[in-house]
Amino acid sequence: MRRSRLVGILSSLLLAAGAALTGAATAQAAQPAAADGYVALGDSYSSGVGSGSYISSSGDCKRSTKSHPYLWAAAHSPSTFDFTACSGARTGDVLSGQLGPLGSGTGLVSISVGGNDAGFADVMTTCVLQSDSSCLSRIATAEAYVDSTLPGKLDGVYSAISDKAPNAHVVVIGYPRFYKLGTTCLGLSETKRTAINKASDHLNTVIAQRVAAHGFTFGDVRTTFTGHELCSGSSWLHSVDWLNIGESYHPTAAGQSGGYLPVLNGAA
Repeated sequence: MRRSRLVGILSSLLLAAGAALTGAATAQAAQPAAADGYVALGDSYSSGVGSGSYISSSGDCKRSTKSHPYLWAAAHSPSTFDFTACSGARTGDVLSGQLGPLGSGTGLVSISVGGNDAGFADVMTTCVLQSDSSCLSRIATAEAYVDSTLPGKLDGVYSAISDKAPNAHVVVIGYPRFYKLGTTCLGLSETKRTAINKASDHLNTVIAQRVAAHGFTFGDVRTTFTGHELCSGSSWLHSVDWLNIGESYHPTAAGQSGGYLPVLNGAA
């Protein structure tokens, strides 16, 4: 074989190999960055009301360094962590003020929402201050709202999350049962405590149904809170506190780390 022909063949092979390598590198560079950012949305159960150690810049939203989103981010070091959950938030508040950080780079979203829409605070106020019959009536009103109106509001939030963060795994975390039943306990009657627990179960059921319809993951904290309800002797929830009413019926720091964080860990 002539030398010039051999040189030509070798040159062609080298050029082909170089083109292949360049093409592979270009294709690799064109691949989108991994979606591993974390965004924590929702209400006071996500912001960490009741657990103390509030981040001063969060103001009335009361985002805590002892909340389960903050603890999860500290343990897993996501590429970005945006914490927009806020005390008192309803579904409309999430839509209007919390979704900004979501994007194609978001890999995980956690959220708890729905309790404020259903009138949780007013239910508890009624049950603490008024009769059994008034408590049961207010709970019935809340449950009717949960059946008729809340599903559509949850759908609106969940759809918006999917639209803005198409690559995210979404974990929707529910609410605990509040009382251990069948024990001697000062405060609310057994009738009221039973009705409040059933209302919490009802809310969780409706949320879980909408979560499944959107292909998200429901995080059920009732299992981890079992044995740590109010009246259990080892409660992870604040009872009514007239000196700090906003923290009443919210998880303590132990409730966030022992009740909520394991559920997020298991579902994320």
